Amino acid sequence: MATASKHSAVPTSYEAALQELEQLVARLESGDMPLEHLLTQYQRGAELLKFCRDRLESVENQVKLLDMGTLKTWTPE
Repeated sequence: MATASKHSAVPTSYEAALQELEQLVARLESGDMPLEHLLTQYQRGAELLKFCRDRLESVENQVKLLDMGTLKTWTPE
């Protein structure tokens, strides 16, 4: 049961969520996962995807605010 609570925890960062999501997708695509775990793992993937999308939207909103409402293309120096 400790594994289930670990995977239901909120990710510590966007990068951690993305890494977990990539690993989860690889396991789902491998076809090696028992049927009874597929639904819970799919649900975890949906949670991770929502977390990542929310984080990206938050950063986009912060950029818009910093640029006074105008989203500008970021170019590395």
